[in-house]
Amino acid sequence: MFLDWKQHASHVKKSFGELGQKHPKMLQGYMALDSAAAAEALDAKTRELIALAVAVTTRCESCIAVHAQAAVKAGATDSEVAGALATAISLNAGAAYTYSLRAIEAIEANRT
Repeated sequence: MFLDWKQHASHVKKSFGELGQKHPKMLQGYMALDSAAAAEALDAKTRELIALAVAVTTRCESCIAVHAQAAVKAGATDSEVAGALATAISLNAGAAYTYSLRAIEAIEANRT
């Protein structure tokens, strides 16, 4: 196992909140950007699948943890996750392939 994905997601969210308390304007700006993206035409599941694919291509384990959790919550199927990750792999080749293994593990951890 690469990481304890549920614990990592929880830690990231807690740490993000603590940083936000120290820098509330930064948190407000980030939340406004997130809120604006959510108001666009894509549903939550599609946004999370895209976010998961982007997290893989940028090699952000914290993003993988948080967006894998959110994708499962939004109802993403294993087939949809595989499709999103295949797109990331096709665009980012080997690095995305190895980080896709982390994303699959994070999805599986959130299904249990």
